[in-house]
Amino acid sequence: MRIVQTVFGVFHHFDLARELHRRGHLERIYSTWPWQRIQREGLPHDKVRTFPWVHTPEFLMKRAGLLPRPVEDITGYLNALSFDEYTTRTLPDCDALIGISGSSLKAGRLLQQRGGMFFCDRGSSHQRYQEQIVSAEFRRWGVHTPVSDPRDTAREEEIYAMADGITVPSSFAARSFVEMGIPASKVHTIPYGVRLERFQPTGDPPKDRLEILFVGNVGLRKGVPYLLEAFARLRHPNKRLRIVGGMSREFPSVLERLPKEHVEFTGILPQQQVAEMMSRSHLLVLPSIEEGLALVQGQALACGCPVLATTNTGGEDLFHDEVEGFIVPIRDVDALTNRMERIAQDPALQQRLRAAGLERVKHIGGWETYGDRWETLLQNSLAGRR
Repeated sequence: MRIVQTVFGVFHHFDLARELHRRGHLERIYSTWPWQRIQREGLPHDKVRTFPWVHTPEFLMKRAGLLPRPVEDITGYLNALSFDEYTTRTLPDCDALIGISGSSLKAGRLLQQRGGMFFCDRGSSHQRYQEQIVSAEFRRWGVHTPVSDPRDTAREEEIYAMADGITVPSSFAARSFVEMGIPASKVHTIPYGVRLERFQPTGDPPKDRLEILFVGNVGLRKGVPYLLEAFARLRHPNKRLRIVGGMSREFPSVLERLPKEHVEFTGILPQQQVAEMMSRSHLLVLPSIEEGLALVQGQALACGCPVLATTNTGGEDLFHDEVEGFIVPIRDVDALTNRMERIAQDPALQQRLRAAGLERVKHIGGWETYGDRWETLLQNSLAGRR
């Protein structure tokens, strides 16, 4: 098989590319990052093509705070169109193209005309499902910023319709596509590999206080308001909630209205420090409204930290409710409070969940397993096409 990939930046696509290259299948991978950034991904230069002319300046301006939201929508859409034009012009002969969602509308169609297959790889729920549920969350908290550019949504749905297959990382994401009218036979669930070699227990949670941890983007999509409200209700004489991650631009105005006593916002931290905090926390809480598959869940389990997550995090594909952690409905403050109180009041329960989580991670697939599943999907699909 000869496989081509297209990706905005890096994401998990270079993990897949390394696996395909190791198996002799990778023809080429296209990225919107420059080679100076891509070279650390460990692929030969001749297997990589870059088109950084829109995405890289956009990223640098956004990081410097110089890119207003309306301009960001324009540059994001322009990046998708120009990147697609470039890959279409330079697309080599191949059997299949795997394009991260939003990319390769024209390139995918060209390959189909040549007799190849096009797969859209979506890292979260269906674009319109995501837009609807997050927009509802924004309205709930009085935020009037648009969640996404309508042109991006229209483009995504056109890609879904013409793709030969759509891959997603979790059962939750797959259900969202079926709910939005995509045939279940077209959607394939391939959970991400979890690189756990950097995550292992390095200590124990303290016995004299309760340590709760959140790791991720601090915003409405991640359900942070519900965590703050639940933590405020938690009855414990010595408790602390540490929130690790960068803050979404819409969140500061919401945060002003939320309880913050005994809460520490750390900002973004190095991965090694996050792993140490996981080891010394009684519980990782991930109250997300929507996402594809949050890898911090597997990382926390590998550090001996049980996980409390919502049904919309992909957690059900990593661990079992009441065995290695807890899975609760979205926006359920009472359920979040109840599970945290159970951990606070029952040290033996925390230890049982911790031990079960450490055992569970032995069965969570790494990127090699991810590559195996992709290889099987591609081989079966191409054989069926022939």
